Amino acid sequence: MPWPLLPLLLLLLLLAASGAQTTRPCFPGCQCEVETFGLFDSFSLTRVDCSGLGPHIVPVPIPLDTAHLDLSSNRLETVNESVLAGPGYTTLSGLDLSHNLLTSLSPTAFSRLRYLESLDLSHNGLAALPAESFTSSPLSDVNLSHNRLREVSVSAFATHSQGRALHLDLSHNLLHRLLPHSSQAGRPAPTIQSLNLAWNRLRAVPDLRGLPLRYLSLDGNPLAAIGPGTFEGLAGLTHLSLGSLQGLPRLAPHGFHELQGLQVLDLSSNPRLQWAGPEVFSGLGSLQELDLSGTGLVPLPEKLLVHLPALQSISVGQGVQCRRLVREGTYPRQPGFTPKVALHCIDTQELGARGSNTL
Repeated sequence: MPWPLLPLLLLLLLLAASGAQTTRPCFPGCQCEVETFGLFDSFSLTRVDCSGLGPHIVPVPIPLDTAHLDLSSNRLETVNESVLAGPGYTTLSGLDLSHNLLTSLSPTAFSRLRYLESLDLSHNGLAALPAESFTSSPLSDVNLSHNRLREVSVSAFATHSQGRALHLDLSHNLLHRLLPHSSQAGRPAPTIQSLNLAWNRLRAVPDLRGLPLRYLSLDGNPLAAIGPGTFEGLAGLTHLSLGSLQGLPRLAPHGFHELQGLQVLDLSSNPRLQWAGPEVFSGLGSLQELDLSGTGLVPLPEKLLVHLPALQSISVGQGVQCRRLVREGTYPRQPGFTPKVALHCIDTQELGARGSNTL
């Protein structure tokens, strides 16, 4: 190949790999942004922004290649199948209905959105969810935060995902109960991998058995106690956040025993947290990071590391970080010698004042 053609070939490959953005004619008041892909812009997707125009905007016609539709902040009070119908809706993968006035959903509102992956219903006034609201769509991200939900069934999120992980945000609602999935419903358990239940009214950790959970946040809930059996069936959980719990939470011995795969545990901002010694962390053999900042649980028990063999770091206060330190001792080692393991704590803010960036 002649060398003058190489720069041109590289330019074409670069354009094929990264999309180019342009605008196109759109419904009055909306904005349509087209992103093209492929060699010679052979493939295009359109993002349609119809936010902040008012309830008269629906139903709105959209281009056939629309991938994402933004209907947020329109004071919408109702969303049903007729609102989300038309040629451009059948291939929609993202829909934003946040910051509206929705108080209920039609059971068939999303039934025609066979390719919908991302749905934002946050900042509305939803008080209930129909049982089969999401069964027709392959959803992987559902945001229901900042609504007025009081009781929700896990089975409501049995989507048409074909095993794809679902990230579900139910934070900042009025939830006092989360009903477990019922196998009698005739549908497999939802594939919820990330669940945010922060800032609700849960007094007990809900029954989440059967879900492939990896991340769980219960921040800001009035949990009364964490005891044996609390996290039964969640051996695959890797990240658990229990920060800023309301009331007077108590950690009982072996309360985390079922969480053999947990790697990160956040207990921060719980100044009145009570516990019954290092046995609280019994069973957390995979835990690597522990956040105890703002808890007042200092000094740390001497036997803490016995129960946390994989622990690498602990945050114990503002700017104070403790890391696992293994002291090998003198050489040559004597038969039966066991290295001494301890926690080495340091004030990172003080180090920063000295101009150091390392622990």
